[in-house]
Amino acid sequence: MDKGTLSCGYYQIKWPYYEDCGQPGGQGENAWKQCSDDYNCATTCVQRYINKYAYKCQGVGPCEQTARLHNGGPNGCNDGGTIGYWNAIHTCCGCS
Repeated sequence: MDKGTLSCGYYQIKWPYYEDCGQPGGQGENAWKQCSDDYNCATTCVQRYINKYAYKCQGVGPCEQTARLHNGGPNGCNDGGTIGYWNAIHTCCGCS
């Protein structure tokens, strides 16, 4: 969880996250910003990112897995710093 770097669009996607998800909107900073602002492209990016790192997040439900990986990166499920984010998502959405 880095602080102070630019996040864009529906899911507050950062440049390294966009690179990790395979750059579904094309290469480069402009493509990252445009994809992040396009719901379908941004959703594809998040889904790819979660699928890429899901193996690092065993023993939890899919909602917790998604929240903690999205918030904390590839090791988000092992990072205690993502628990607060997960608790907020769980309280808000009721998923597990």
